[in-house]
Amino acid sequence: MDVQQIELFGIGHRLRLLPCGVVCSVLSGNSGPAQHIPDNGDGPGSFVDSIGVVISDFAPTVTTVSSAVEKVDADALVIGVAKGPDGPVLLPNPLAEKAAKGVSDSLKALGASGAADQLLRLPGVDGFKSETLVLIGVGPMTGEPDGGLSTEALRRAAGSAVRQLSSAGSVALALPAATVEQVAAVAEGAALGAYSFPHFKGSESARSKTPVAEIAVLTELKDKHTKPAVARASVVAAAVRATRDLVNTPPSHLYPESFAEAVKGHAQGSKLKIKVWDHKELDKGGFGGLLGVGGGSSRKPRLVRVEHSPAKPVAHIALVGKGITFDSGGLSLKPANAMTTMKLDMAGAATVAAVVKAAADLDLPVRVTGWLCLAENMPSSTAQRPEDVITIYGGKTVEVLNTDAEGRLVLADGIVAAGEENPDAIIDIATLTGAQMIALGNRTAGVMGNEDLREDLVEASQDAGESHWAMPIPEEAISGFESAVADLTNTGAREGGMLNAAAFLREFVPEKPDAPKDALDPEQKRIPWAHIDIAGPSFNEKGPYGYMPKGGTGVSVRTLITYLEGLAR
Repeated sequence: MDVQQIELFGIGHRLRLLPCGVVCSVLSGNSGPAQHIPDNGDGPGSFVDSIGVVISDFAPTVTTVSSAVEKVDADALVIGVAKGPDGPVLLPNPLAEKAAKGVSDSLKALGASGAADQLLRLPGVDGFKSETLVLIGVGPMTGEPDGGLSTEALRRAAGSAVRQLSSAGSVALALPAATVEQVAAVAEGAALGAYSFPHFKGSESARSKTPVAEIAVLTELKDKHTKPAVARASVVAAAVRATRDLVNTPPSHLYPESFAEAVKGHAQGSKLKIKVWDHKELDKGGFGGLLGVGGGSSRKPRLVRVEHSPAKPVAHIALVGKGITFDSGGLSLKPANAMTTMKLDMAGAATVAAVVKAAADLDLPVRVTGWLCLAENMPSSTAQRPEDVITIYGGKTVEVLNTDAEGRLVLADGIVAAGEENPDAIIDIATLTGAQMIALGNRTAGVMGNEDLREDLVEASQDAGESHWAMPIPEEAISGFESAVADLTNTGAREGGMLNAAAFLREFVPEKPDAPKDALDPEQKRIPWAHIDIAGPSFNEKGPYGYMPKGGTGVSVRTLITYLEGLAR
């Protein structure tokens, strides 16, 4: 990621990023990747050396229950409290009326405000099998108690409750669930909140702790209506957790080779097709971006292609993910404390891997090809230098002026390679610029590219409950990349850094084979393309909130799955 953009805006060295997990893939101590793990001081044979890359196979069991709450046997029973205009309001669920009567008139006395994430435990409530009655805040109301809350508010409340009740073995959620959409939101939020990453803790007891394992959603709807929604929620949440796991894995264990092996392991049992280009094959193929960025590391780059190929696809979408497993900046070295979160610079590739797997698990009738551009950006005598000229796959040349603007170089290789298959659209996703954080903050991703595709992705993000914002690519932006010796430089003007980086990537989007020769607008000639910059929202450096843990967030996974589902409809 290009930290220089942040420094120019006076934010100093700040830079952070993310990803997440699903099925289990553990590279044992005698596997290829694990042989390269350096001594971490625990001594030979320590558990840390044997961990490898973990994509946890933990998944909570999520079911729907139509019994009244007094008959539900769970460690904790959760009821929602909204922040109403005249004080806290207990949210109705027909199955929880008896429980509601006991606390509805006492909300203020109990200290309930309805503020999002506020959780109150009321132990020992008479007449219930559940050991604890829990009140969870859902935030401000925007209408009537039974219809004034968005599905995202319910998703966050369910996730917040499950996250904060991590010591409970089972949780029953009596949140509003009168529609399939509400049931889906509660189920998804709860499954997203059931996440932890204890694999590198020192004590066995700490490593063995798991989040809430059993989740019940109380609803009067019949199973035949809710079962598909709950099943989908579980798949989506699993994809997010897989992304988080990968992002949270330390760079001592996650690097191009081990990343590729983890993806293959994660795909076992599915019909995904996977191809991996190693260093020699990349050299033979002319992938100059990956080779240049990864040239300074002893851990050589990889290009991974993951494909979900249904029998009769309605469309073909290519996803390209930036996978810098650690970004030191290369010879354009980052300040020391700007490196401390740079394990997250592979969040885009983790997102792509998880989304393709989810497309297969959901059996979507959309062909999805994922391209994971994996490299480690390190300084050494073999690293690329400022003023080097590299040749991107396909033939365009780039003068490297800043080795810390490396993500765009590996993405360029991936975009060109993806375009050779003539997909209906190419979407790249990356923790690309510090400028994204300056423009949109730490919770909103930027989306650039073809207008129609860009708007479709933003709409999908709204449906998914994520925050993505459409941004332009000014025509003059590309002028900042002019080079006297190559086709382009890899850095442009400091102002509008996020938009400029997108302008650079657009130069590598191939033309459609059937593009009209006389088209005046270049957009009519190129394969439809969009770029998602997740630099800020990919990693949560602050405290957890809603269904979001600290660390990797898995942002954009739900957006991309929702987008693909839209094509299927």
